[in-house]
Amino acid sequence: MRALDSIAESIRVGYVHPTTVLNTLIEAENEGGLGAIRRIERHLSLGLNALHDRQHPHSDLVRAWLGAVRAYLVTQAERRQAV
Repeated sequence: MRALDSIAESIRVGYVHPTTVLNTLIEAENEGGLGAIRRIERHLSLGLNALHDRQHPHSDLVRAWLGAVRAYLVTQAERRQAV
């Protein structure tokens, strides 16, 4: 999944632009639906615990990605209910 590669690269460098976050999530949804977004959430959640345990310097960025993914899922659910 290309989205996971983009996320991993941003964590490696320690920076991501908010537009990149949104575009990555939109592309992931276009490729695999909300199931792909849920898989990303699961990967980030597991990864956050591992990075936190190792005191990785960019674990805050993982937390930000995870928050963005969860906000995206909530927003998509609200949009679907509104229709």
